[in-house]
Amino acid sequence: MIVCICRGASDRTISEAIDDGARSVRDLQRCGIGDQCGSCHNVLRKMLAVAAVEREAMMAAAPCPIHAGELALPVG
Repeated sequence: MIVCICRGASDRTISEAIDDGARSVRDLQRCGIGDQCGSCHNVLRKMLAVAAVEREAMMAAAPCPIHAGELALPVG
């Protein structure tokens, strides 16, 4: 679905930019997304918020790298 009409940026393109490190509308604008009329900014903010929640959930579910070895079962 096209989100940024001015630039023809799809939700997939925007998701890729977010996956590549964009964390704000300003970051997306540096990628050429949402830097013209601004009518897509609400959707961009929602996409950024959803991605942030997903990142937090992944971090919460990941074991602490310092103690990850303690989770391994003994062999034998």
